Amino acid sequence: MTDLRELLGIRHPIVLAPFGGLSSVALTAAVSEAGGLGSYGLYGYDGERIARTVAALREATDAPFALNIWLPTGDEIAPGPEHDGYAQALAPFYAEVGMDAPPRPDRYLPTLDEQLDAIWDAAPAALSVVFGAPSAALVEEAHRRGIRVIGTATTVAEAIALEQGGVDAVVATGAEAAGHRVSFLKPAEQSLVGLFSLLPQVADAVSVPVIAAGGIADRRGVAAAFALGADGVQVGTSFLVTTESAANDAHRAAIRSTAGDESVLTRAMSGRLSRGAANRVVREIEASGAIAPFPAQNWLTGRFRAVAGERGLGELQSLWLGQSAPLARGTAASDVFAELLAGVPA
Repeated sequence: MTDLRELLGIRHPIVLAPFGGLSSVALTAAVSEAGGLGSYGLYGYDGERIARTVAALREATDAPFALNIWLPTGDEIAPGPEHDGYAQALAPFYAEVGMDAPPRPDRYLPTLDEQLDAIWDAAPAALSVVFGAPSAALVEEAHRRGIRVIGTATTVAEAIALEQGGVDAVVATGAEAAGHRVSFLKPAEQSLVGLFSLLPQVADAVSVPVIAAGGIADRRGVAAAFALGADGVQVGTSFLVTTESAANDAHRAAIRSTAGDESVLTRAMSGRLSRGAANRVVREIEASGAIAPFPAQNWLTGRFRAVAGERGLGELQSLWLGQSAPLARGTAASDVFAELLAGVPA
């Protein structure tokens, strides 16, 4: 099997989880500079914004980094007449931050082709994808440009599908992980496998390098992942609390104060199943039962979440965090990286 470090051109088999909406140039560059693979999530970014972001990353580091995109699953909805009804269901939250319900946009998300055109021009070391197996054309073009492709699996069947689709490495992400459950062969609710069960089964099922994700927060989690067959680890929540992260103080406080059994899986904030803190906005949206399909719900809640984030209103934000949040103790990315590196086998 190809060594993950050789495959990605990195010194250490540690990958920063790509945060859709919470990525920062500083954190991505810090992990890459430390010898790992910094990742930057491009959810919702159009081509122009991708170009600006990559320029900033190139200025911050000469080391390899990955860009991450969400593949369309086919169930996404486009803005339509029902938009106003979805918006009205969230009216109390808009009012709370002093804004009117947003009018229907022309689109909720940029197209995949627009994003890929910008990514091809950027030529990152790796392109990681979630919510599906990339097309043969995508993989072929990436490889033609010297870009490695990393897929993300929540089940063994998904890992096999990704390998058959030509990816260079597979992230096996357990149900403990923060943020969206990126299942694509079955509904997310039917794909909730813990990392200790998922990882060795995926390692047995595929021949490409396997990156373990979900619940890994310190050297103990890293050592366990390698013992179970991982070739590398991907870590999110422990990096989210660092000063280089784009998370605000309210989000960091939630990570530090949420017990392992207190995070919830919810569709309230985006329309897709995600793990985070059960703050007031999550509880009230779930109680209302009015949750728009993806990506409408994500776009609609994003209008008031952005204002809440600027004001540090944690009860109105998406506070994504994993079940190992109590183990997220570092304040600088370099310290977190050093702690993780201590668990990598010699």
